[in-house]
Amino acid sequence: MVCWALRRVGLARAHLARKASGVCRGHEHQPLGPRPAAPGAPGSAVELLGKSYPQDDYSNLTRKVLSKVGRNLHNQPQHPLWLLKERVKQHFYAQYPGRAGTPLFSVYDDLSPVVTTWQNFDSLLIPADHPSRKKGDNYFLNATHMLRAHTSAHQWDLLRAGLDAFLVVGDVYRRDQIDAQHYPVFHQLEAVRLFSRHQLFAGIKDGENLQLFEQSSRSAHKQETHTLEATKLVEFDLKQTLTRLMTHIFGDGLDVRWVDCYFPFTHPSFEMEINFHGEWLEVLGCGVMEQQLVNSAGAQDRIGWAFGLGLERLAMILYDIPDIRLFWSQDERFLKQFRVPDINQKVTFQPLSKYPAVINDISFWLPRENYTENDFYDLVRTIGGDLVEKVDLIDKFEHPNFCRRPWMPALQGEIRE
Repeated sequence: MVCWALRRVGLARAHLARKASGVCRGHEHQPLGPRPAAPGAPGSAVELLGKSYPQDDYSNLTRKVLSKVGRNLHNQPQHPLWLLKERVKQHFYAQYPGRAGTPLFSVYDDLSPVVTTWQNFDSLLIPADHPSRKKGDNYFLNATHMLRAHTSAHQWDLLRAGLDAFLVVGDVYRRDQIDAQHYPVFHQLEAVRLFSRHQLFAGIKDGENLQLFEQSSRSAHKQETHTLEATKLVEFDLKQTLTRLMTHIFGDGLDVRWVDCYFPFTHPSFEMEINFHGEWLEVLGCGVMEQQLVNSAGAQDRIGWAFGLGLERLAMILYDIPDIRLFWSQDERFLKQFRVPDINQKVTFQPLSKYPAVINDISFWLPRENYTENDFYDLVRTIGGDLVEKVDLIDKFEHPNFCRRPWMPALQGEIRE
């Protein structure tokens, strides 16, 4: 069997422990999984943002997650995510003017979170067998529509529309574990910039003799269609852009390092780490855009870079916020801390609660098939809400006669009074 531990809030903590135990007993012989907001059987439909989506075997949205759609924390004035978004916008507007003094980068922060699976995966060259496509890791309305797992889902459409420099900000959705750093809804900020041959090589000695493209072989340093000179210039511009951005946010004297990594839609790809208070922290992913993606969107004569960062991740570092659930709080004690006259004003979060956590262990039998840990996490979030701070698997056992797997999780929640 499996055993877990659960923390409840204030006077409701005993009720939550009883409710969690009751759920365990009631589901002992049934497959665990998220409860749909509407009937999940084929033929039913879910209404979302004024549209109706027929459900099928892929549908796995929970009431908890659906209740977050449309909240748009990044667009709520004086919310910490809004403050951070505005600081990034302010920096890009000031540093990168376009023609006639207008901003070079356009900003899109109200695009619908409902996208097609093609937008979310195929447009970004994500292979059919890539683990990020798993139903257990995403929220699907049906087999063809889902809640975006990243703001990159809008890249292709915006490039196709003829844009060559833009920021996209929005809520994204992923099924994930329960702890202080993970939540099924979070917010990303994405940026893309394309360069023509003239733009990239302007000011470079003998730049008129340099080319963006060639036919060669792919290496660790470049794509097969890019010249090494073009790749290195795009990479340099990307890293300079991000270093200036992080310095704007965290202050001068910031130590930065770059770690080689892999993304299906960029190559070469990097993770940016900053040294903050003596600790190296990963803050974003970036890279030179895959030319196949750029070409398919109709910008065959250009080369570019892209990066994406998590607003919660940066805000937790910048404002010293210890738990990702706090961003969804409507507690005035939290919100008033970020009502500042200047978006660049330093804010250090002051804790709301003085009470220790309450821990509860529960155990239950697992179904024999069609089960992932994220099914249980969704169930906990649907029933326990934001009271549950953390879920840990502390023990497991397989019955020798019946080949049944029990789980023993530990659920923790914060008392807020």
